[in-house]
Amino acid sequence: MKHPDLPIVYSPHYSIPWDPKHRFPMSKYQRLYELLVAEGLAHRGNVKVPSPCPRDTLALAHSLPYIDRFQRGELTERELKHLGLVWSEPLVRRTVTAVGGTLLTCRLALEAGLACHLAGGTHHAFSNRGNGFCVFNDLAVAARYCVEHLGLNRVLILDCDVHQGDGTAAILGNEPRCFTCSIHGARNYPFEKQRSDLDVPLPCGTDDTGYLAALEQTLAQLDQSPLPELLIYDGGSDVHQEDRLGRMNLTDRGVIQRDHRVLAWARKRGIPVACVIGGGYDHDHQRLAERHALLVRTTHRFYRDYFSQSDFAN
Repeated sequence: MKHPDLPIVYSPHYSIPWDPKHRFPMSKYQRLYELLVAEGLAHRGNVKVPSPCPRDTLALAHSLPYIDRFQRGELTERELKHLGLVWSEPLVRRTVTAVGGTLLTCRLALEAGLACHLAGGTHHAFSNRGNGFCVFNDLAVAARYCVEHLGLNRVLILDCDVHQGDGTAAILGNEPRCFTCSIHGARNYPFEKQRSDLDVPLPCGTDDTGYLAALEQTLAQLDQSPLPELLIYDGGSDVHQEDRLGRMNLTDRGVIQRDHRVLAWARKRGIPVACVIGGGYDHDHQRLAERHALLVRTTHRFYRDYFSQSDFAN
């Protein structure tokens, strides 16, 4: 039986006009998409274009005054400095569309068992402020949406970006239906950590062997909690040894094994997985797109080999 291709979520609004010397690699989204099209992994049949996230849905995780001030361009100079982005109307459009993209990825994962978003993972945004290139917290918004509007009783966010998901932990700290787990660099940004439901801090220079051992222990710990009805997986590429901000020492093979082990753990337990690409930094944006593509290629192979629509049909 031939299965449909992996559902992929992408919008041409993700890469906007941007100073190529800016610290945030804005062009990586378009480059990643074009790379996947060239490889035949992304095409008209499996790429889904998201709609902007509505204001009332953003409000599941963010205060209305903050939402409105950002959208009107009224953030203070200090707030913009913490955010690290240059405000513009295209930035507003890309931001709300990217959150909508993670929402769509979750819905597709619940239908098909697995889906991948070519953006997302803005886990440093708090309820009333942005931080670290993150305006709105798509992970928190999506998790709250799933429990409030899709009837899920438990959502797991497994954040394997090299930076702790501090905003996600803070926003969902009092939400018992959403479990937050962050595997991150102990001495990397943010330097003031929040408390996730499960934090796994790792030393600088952690290699493939050390990281995968920590991941296995973490998955074993997650088995001690009630199983989630959806896993939102942040597979950040910034754990890679060539990432300019990561301070880790994972090879391509290590990143691929990380992603495969997470997917295999979820598959064995019948948990749908919504993947987001998370963080990744390199002055060479094409090389960075190649590293983000590791997650999508692994997810594509896993979907082709193990998933079918019927497995998750109601």
